[in-house]
Amino acid sequence: MKHARRLVAGTLTAGALALSLTGCGDSVDPIERLGRKTTEARATPSPSGAATPSAGGSEGSVAAADEAYKKWGLSGPLQYAPKPAVKPQIPPAKEGRVQVVDRIPVPADDKVVFLTFDDGAEKDPEFLKMAADLKLPISMFLTDSIASSDYGHFEKLRDNGSGSTINNHTLTHPNLRTLSFEAQKKEICGQQERLEKRFGKRPPFFRPPYGNHNDDTLRAAHECGVSQLLLWRVSMQINNFQYAEGSALKPGDIILAHFRGPSELKGASEIQMTTRMLQRIQEQGYRIGRLEDYL
Repeated sequence: MKHARRLVAGTLTAGALALSLTGCGDSVDPIERLGRKTTEARATPSPSGAATPSAGGSEGSVAAADEAYKKWGLSGPLQYAPKPAVKPQIPPAKEGRVQVVDRIPVPADDKVVFLTFDDGAEKDPEFLKMAADLKLPISMFLTDSIASSDYGHFEKLRDNGSGSTINNHTLTHPNLRTLSFEAQKKEICGQQERLEKRFGKRPPFFRPPYGNHNDDTLRAAHECGVSQLLLWRVSMQINNFQYAEGSALKPGDIILAHFRGPSELKGASEIQMTTRMLQRIQEQGYRIGRLEDYL
């Protein structure tokens, strides 16, 4: 599914650098906008009912089954961060707004990152096998106009024992900053209602398309029953990460990827992109956490 062919300018809050994701040899077009954006002052997995990967690997982590990593082209078992005893403290939102989170505030020595996938254009059955075999805890942000042709695909991903979840990414993937408060509310609440009807639950998390939002977005999301607006600091392209700041992962990074196929990945498959993403996580010595365990 092709989105708008232009990137919408955004800004990063204190200390973060603006980063355009165009012009890179392995970038995806169109691609979401990296970083935090606010115009207002703001404060900044062993899931219930989910199967737990077999123990192993480094202290305080669990590893995917030994054979799974070989099957999917990894050099060793993935390492998973356990559910923290105490959730990180995130500053409260302003009254009548939702919290905005673009990195989980974990200790500096806690090398954990989080996987998020957006949109829902690609529905590759092989990816379902990969995610199930590796027990990837994925926070999905689905757009109705893109994903609804086969919501059952994402239901299978949710129910594979990894603790993956389904969240809100609007009805039609607009740039919310160009819309009125009422139009934003229609996009957000409308998808809340459709996801609740299809999956039995109103998602607590929302991600604005391209990361673009304003104060109206925070108010509309709050009125739609959302608790947190989720952004990111790292974006997976075709072969490599692009970073909002620096040149490496940082503890607590939320990674943005997309459900995309060869037509939008310049011939690469969703499997290949995900394998490269997991390899980069391993190369930098990080574990994968379940985002919902930390929020």
